[in-house]
Amino acid sequence: MIPAATVDSLQRRISEMQPVRLDDRALPTHAGLRTLLPGGALRKGASYSVHGSQQLALALMSASSASGAWCGVIGCRSFGAEAAVELGVALDRCVLIPEPGAHAISLASALCEILTVVLLRATSTPRAGDAERISARLREHGAALIVLGDWPRPESTLRVTGSQWTGLGRGHGALRSRRLAVRTQDRRGVREHTVGFEDGAVVADPSPIASGLR
Repeated sequence: MIPAATVDSLQRRISEMQPVRLDDRALPTHAGLRTLLPGGALRKGASYSVHGSQQLALALMSASSASGAWCGVIGCRSFGAEAAVELGVALDRCVLIPEPGAHAISLASALCEILTVVLLRATSTPRAGDAERISARLREHGAALIVLGDWPRPESTLRVTGSQWTGLGRGHGALRSRRLAVRTQDRRGVREHTVGFEDGAVVADPSPIASGLR
């Protein structure tokens, strides 16, 4: 009899190697981010909670944007157009609302009906009824929601636990690459990952982050 641990390990490897099936609701996702997500991709109808990095949240959206999808960014006052372009975000198909005030949740709910991916930084936790309505609209219209901060019952929670920049020498050079240590929590349990950026773009196979650096 094959040990249960071996079966679980094999199932996990197969899932990671074949993240997109013809009958699922996967959205385009950068290869360097697929291991962060259940099924290896953003999914239509799902919400995701990201803590500690607007860059990571934008990166999750970037492949869908680059593939032709319309996306939205709500409440990100520090949104940088140049950095977004480096990640692959198509600005001509991006609805940007940097200061929504008290209307962030209602705007996200409305945009989920017409956009493919919505990135939201909300200043308050949504009421249970508002969150349920947005979840229903995500499922109905096949959109995905990425929230910078807490969100009720997300498909996955991604939390940055460490950051390392490289590129500077002694008084010279420029910041060229970054490594993020990311802890995910979802139906697969809690896992640790490394996400890499080179010249602002996601790299597919980053080297591990040096221990102890933040």
